[in-house]
Amino acid sequence: MALSYKARRRWALVILLIGLPLYVVAAVNVIDLFERPSVLVELTVYVLLGFLWALPFRFVFRGIGQADPDEEKPD
Repeated sequence: MALSYKARRRWALVILLIGLPLYVVAAVNVIDLFERPSVLVELTVYVLLGFLWALPFRFVFRGIGQADPDEEKPD
């Protein structure tokens, strides 16, 4: 079952306002568990984690910046 445009907008907002900060805190805490790696390794890990968080939510964010396709266009 596909989500409607309005539902995807709401989920995108929830993901960005609640999920992303939680993910950032979790990523920093996981990196903190290990001995501090070199700056280049640490930067690479953060860049990869920054990319990977969005992969499961591609379908939610796709087309959110566009006009509502279900909305009727005024003549």
